[in-house]
Parts: sequence; structure tokens; C-alpha cells
Amino acid sequence: MNLLSLCIIALSTISVEGLSLRTNSHQAANQPSTRRSVLQQASFGIVAAAPFIQSINVANAVDAQFAEVGQQERAPNGESPFSTLANGVQIKDFREGGSGATVGTGTKVELTMKGRLINLNGIIFYDTKSNDPNGFGEGTPLIFTVGDGTVLPGLDSGVVGMTKGGIRRIIVPADVGYGKYPALEPQPLTTVEKRALDSVVKNPRRDQTVMFDVKVERVR
Repeated sequence: MNLLSLCIIALSTISVEGLSLRTNSHQAANQPSTRRSVLQQASFGIVAAAPFIQSINVANAVDAQFAEVGQQERAPNGESPFSTLANGVQIKDFREGGSGATVGTGTKVELTMKGRLINLNGIIFYDTKSNDPNGFGEGTPLIFTVGDGTVLPGLDSGVVGMTKGGIRRIIVPADVGYGKYPALEPQPLTTVEKRALDSVVKNPRRDQTVMFDVKVERVR
């Protein structure tokens, strides 16, 4: 029997007893011990059901938040599919940038981005908004020079060809990602994010493929 079934049973019991308490109030008045017993059982049912309700709500929230994860390689509504680069990285543009400078080897780029763990249902392990020293919720972009070896090779190659304002999804396999280069940027900015990434990187049985959603803020 799963958690949802247990929760439903507990709540059903509470509802039935509550209904009996209301419809037979005249009997309850003559039998105070029975009323106390019913209330005690109902309270116990609520307490017992609370962990299950919380677990279900959390699970549903996660599923809703990351519903698009796992759908990356399908082209929705006739849109173009992902393009696969020579190193196995997959890219898909969701918005073309302007007509300014193009990202290429040797250019300095500023990105706002999120990194997700595909193996863990899209849990976020990196978010530039987490680096928010001013406290205004804007975060701090990831800044690097393409080809300088400071970021994951898969991310490095994945942003080539973008321009300012462009938005792209980049899927990075383990051999050009954290599976082979665990110390390169981007690194998690919070304890929770780091724990999430470590749970994949330090477990060789898990698929270490990651996904980045990036927006180019500046190209120099």
C-alpha cells in the first residue's frame, strides 16, 4: 500500500467519524466518553496523516516544477529538434539573440543560467540568481572567456554561436561535463545545490548528464 492510499484511508476515517459526530450530537451529549474517544481518534488520524500529506505535496510540487525535464529531445508542436555537436553536446535555441558580437573562442561572455540534473528529475544544482550579494534577486552572471579552460568543455562549446539576448538549452554528457571535469565551473553556489550535484557526480552508477538553460547577457 503506497503513501497516497494510507493518506486517503486516514482522511476517510476522519471524515466518517466527523460526520457521525455531527449527525448524532444528541447521543454524544449523553455519552461524553464516546465523544472524547471520537475526538481523540480524529486527532490521531490527522497527526498520522500529516507526514504523508506533506510528502505528497512536496512530490507534486517537484513534478510540476520540472515537468518539462525528460522531454528535451522531442520537438514539441513541430519545433526544430536538438542539434548534436561533434563532442556529443546537444543544443536547442529558444530565442535568437540580436545582431551584435557572436560568441566564439576568445570572446568574454556573461551568462545568466540554471543547471539541472536530468538524472534527479531536473533538480537545480546551479542558479546564477543564488549569487545575489546585493539581495535584490537579480543574481550575478557567470563570466568566462570561451576556450580558456575554466568552464566545462560541454558548456564552452554549447554557447558558441550565440549573441546577446539569446536563450539556449544545452545538454552536456558526462565526458565533457562533471563526470570527467568535476572541479570546473559552474560550481554550485549554495549548500543545497552542492549536495544535489555531489549526489550524482560522486555516484558512478548515476547518469551524470546535466542540462543548462542559458541567456547571454553580454559578449565582449
